Amino acid sequence: MLEPLAGFPLDARRAVQVVLTDIDDTLTDHGRLPPVAYEAMARLAEAGITVVPVTGRPAGWCDLIARQWPVAGVVGENGAFYFRYDDASRTMIRHYARDRTERHVDREKLEAVRRTVLAEVPGAAVSADQAYREADLAIDFCEDVPRLLPSAIGRIVEIFAQAGATAKVSSIHVNGWFGHYDKLTTSKVFLADVLGVDVDRTPVAVAYIGDSPNDMPMFGFFANSVGVANVLDFRDQLSAPPRWVTSRRGSRGFAEFAEALIGARAQ
Repeated sequence: MLEPLAGFPLDARRAVQVVLTDIDDTLTDHGRLPPVAYEAMARLAEAGITVVPVTGRPAGWCDLIARQWPVAGVVGENGAFYFRYDDASRTMIRHYARDRTERHVDREKLEAVRRTVLAEVPGAAVSADQAYREADLAIDFCEDVPRLLPSAIGRIVEIFAQAGATAKVSSIHVNGWFGHYDKLTTSKVFLADVLGVDVDRTPVAVAYIGDSPNDMPMFGFFANSVGVANVLDFRDQLSAPPRWVTSRRGSRGFAEFAEALIGARAQ
């Protein structure tokens, strides 16, 4: 595993119809979406390759992404939902993994987790984007606060687990939620519902690119899995690593991957 992107066979690259991509530190650099990443998404779409961000970011952000980015839709809050904007009807289509009543109960339980984390883990903070979330709790360990020690991050994960919640560590947050879903389960639903792709039957049609441990369900499932170079920062934490790794980090790594797919179609 963890082979250079150059090893991705040309025929396999040509077969890719859909790119699922993480956002933070995959499309972005230091919290910013640079032109090179946005242009790469647009070029993929122009080449007939569908782009779908799959992110831990909140519903409020995902509404904008689905409306304004050159994408077919977005899977947000680590699989809590997918949003797709229908241009013809000017309608936002929202699909949730858990119903409204379940989400209300979950928010009350997550509030108890929030209080415990802030009381027991000095330096931890609720993510600045929490106000725009519908289903999960995001604890910031380095985005807008000084980076916490690994032991502190581990303690946050333990607190979520003790409450019966799922917790995933991204490059900036620990995200926790109640319910049996993740990035992979809801991505499969999106692919089937929106794109008509049964990924269990035609896995080669889809590629995934990410950067951190919370991408492991995707890395482990998709044969065409790619990490931008900064995924190597987490090498020891990846029980399911990506198949290939770009030579560049973050947005430039994503652009490198996009060019590899587009170039393969041109040959």
